[in-house]
Amino acid sequence: MIIKRIKDKFLPNTEIKKPEAKGKYLVKGWGKRRGQEALIYTIPNYREPSKPYEKGITIDEFKKAFQKLKSSGELTREWFNKNLRGCAKEGSCNFTTIGGIFEILNVAEYIKRGVYKSI
Repeated sequence: MIIKRIKDKFLPNTEIKKPEAKGKYLVKGWGKRRGQEALIYTIPNYREPSKPYEKGITIDEFKKAFQKLKSSGELTREWFNKNLRGCAKEGSCNFTTIGGIFEILNVAEYIKRGVYKSI
């Protein structure tokens, strides 16, 4: 269910809400990361602004994060780093991307650095 909501809402060029970021984080579309279907997004490249970096979050990573959010009432960076290691290794910004997407879907809110709370 959460994946359908993400696919319906986050079309190419949709901006992703970030709590402390400078610059725009934009959905590129769907592709592959870590061997799975994933939402690909761009992040600013301040050295070469015309060539933004790309990151991605897999469907399984979204599902696991959403299950954690709903079961415990919060999603923390500590849990993310421990349980979604491949996603965390690709970039710490993936945590706030998941949280920002959940915020836009009105299932979570950013309450403090490293913590999103279930709504």
